[in-house]
Amino acid sequence: MAEIVQLLASGVHRYEGRPKDGPAPAPEGELVEAIVVRAGLGVVGDRYFGRQAHKDASVTVIAREGLPAGADLRQTRRNILVAGIEVDELVGAVLSLDSGDGAVRLSVRRRANPCAWMDETIGPGAFRALRGKGGIRCVPLDDGTLRLGPVKVEITRE
Repeated sequence: MAEIVQLLASGVHRYEGRPKDGPAPAPEGELVEAIVVRAGLGVVGDRYFGRQAHKDASVTVIAREGLPAGADLRQTRRNILVAGIEVDELVGAVLSLDSGDGAVRLSVRRRANPCAWMDETIGPGAFRALRGKGGIRCVPLDDGTLRLGPVKVEITRE
């Protein structure tokens, strides 16, 4: 069964400078029970919402199964953490998620490649372990709400 495990809407970028110096502290309330998604704009309240440079990749999704054992799930920094969905092979597809408030379709544009920060935030070796499993970057096609818990999934090819 597929589920949404974690949702993130963070208004701040925490990874600036050198990874060895560590990220800025997490703001209160960035992990939420529900997110509001706006078509073409992203996650309301997120640092990339409506930003021109990120409109083609404003929502990020990662699968829990691809994370290294013992990973700190809070540090993935993806908007949507799912279980039971193989997201990394969906580039070019439309991923539809319905957690009870209607389907939100996400056009999967490209992979969300890991960076060196992953070794500092998730754990040693995470950067290498997440190559090819760092999640996906999407454009939302619908307005809607996604919530933690079971989710209906539909995948269509564009």
